[in-house]
Amino acid sequence: MSTELTLSILKPDATRRNLTGKINAKFEESGLRIVAQKRMILSRRQARLFYKMHEDKPFYDELVEFMASEPIVVQVLEGKNAILKNREVMGATDPSKAAPGTVRKEFALSIGENSVHGSDSKESAEREIRFFFSDTEIVG
Repeated sequence: MSTELTLSILKPDATRRNLTGKINAKFEESGLRIVAQKRMILSRRQARLFYKMHEDKPFYDELVEFMASEPIVVQVLEGKNAILKNREVMGATDPSKAAPGTVRKEFALSIGENSVHGSDSKESAEREIRFFFSDTEIVG
């Protein structure tokens, strides 16, 4: 097992309902450590750039609008196999299929408003972390 960094985003549906602490507790209880964190509002341009890989998919415009609609919390999580661990803690994208105790099972409102985003690979994690954070903002 290797120590990794991964990106996590608490989406507008989670921040609107003041779930930041509850979701962060789940990450920390699983052994992940928050080594960078900030609350921000994405511009539509930033959201388009961040989700560029989905621009040909039918949900792209709705996703961009949603992610730019209200504050989000972006954070870097650190831990053993952090990418996989974060994805386990988040649960399936469809909250009706998510395992009990996962973030999406407990907090997601729908497939679209599913409370969290997490990097899906080492390459994605590196790209996504650099999108939001400089090296000096990541403090282990």
